[in-house]
Amino acid sequence: MSIPLRPFGRTGVKVSALALGTMMFGPRGNPDHDDSIRIVHRALDAGINLVDTADVYSQGESETIVGKALAGRRDSVFLATKFHGRMGEDANRFGNSRRWIVKAVEESLARLQTDHIDLYQVHRPEDDTDIDETLGALSDLVHQGKIRYIGTSTFEPSGIVEAQWVAEKRGRERVVAEQPPYSVLARGIEREVLPVAQKYGLAVIPWSPLAGGWLTGKFRVGAAQPETSRGAQQGRFEIGDPANADKLQAVEALALLAEEAGISLVHLALAFVLEHPAVTAPIIGPRTFEQLEGQLDAASLRLAPDVLDEIDKIVPPGVTLSARDAGYNPPSVTDSARRRRA
Repeated sequence: MSIPLRPFGRTGVKVSALALGTMMFGPRGNPDHDDSIRIVHRALDAGINLVDTADVYSQGESETIVGKALAGRRDSVFLATKFHGRMGEDANRFGNSRRWIVKAVEESLARLQTDHIDLYQVHRPEDDTDIDETLGALSDLVHQGKIRYIGTSTFEPSGIVEAQWVAEKRGRERVVAEQPPYSVLARGIEREVLPVAQKYGLAVIPWSPLAGGWLTGKFRVGAAQPETSRGAQQGRFEIGDPANADKLQAVEALALLAEEAGISLVHLALAFVLEHPAVTAPIIGPRTFEQLEGQLDAASLRLAPDVLDEIDKIVPPGVTLSARDAGYNPPSVTDSARRRRA
């Protein structure tokens, strides 16, 4: 078995159709460094060449593990990481400012034990920072050879377009990739994000294609609440939470559909995301070696048209069943002061 390759947008780079995500490496998931390194090596041996991490994952420990795992194999890997998340008590160790970016990249390079990052991604939008401030700093890093390409994560369609416009108008390096949330249960990006990405030739590397574990089969009607390292996230993973009722019913229907198709629910979920023509490589984020093994085969699986039609009946195109799974709510929604006259 070998993971097929796909073009990374219009960069000319070829990456594997699955990306290895490392959010679960470290205390928030798998604290065993040796076991996590074993997972990375197995993924590389299977043909995965796109590895994604972030400075904020376990406050840098995930990057440290990835750095150790890639020793001697760095040249064959397209390495992606992110900045934006809070990395300490100092108010400026956070965000999308030039001041933080030039510091954050040096810290990530050190933890990753490398002299360059292939894809450096803005982990989330920041409403009070001019996108030109961010793109200017990132462009300088490209010119210095510290990063190769610029990406964004969980940006609104307007933000994706604005970044392209600013790059053209101000002579900045262009964003070449977007990393949005996408799964059978969270299809909102089909409305605008994916079409916009296609229009501008962006690579798309979706996060949470298994909906944070909802599409693994452990969240079922009548089942006991599964143990999860994410269970405290505002009830998002509580089976009994009324806000999750639609997801739970959809999972039941999808599990039955997968059984009728003769595949696992995990494979159904990953193959669904891979089917969209805008998608480059969904990010799988295994916590254990067994979880990785259970996902690798999905890269070469195609779903029959009638199966895709049934998925559309269970969760209609463009619909995200729970607002909690949208990944990002802008200040215009979360800050009531922005919706009321002074």
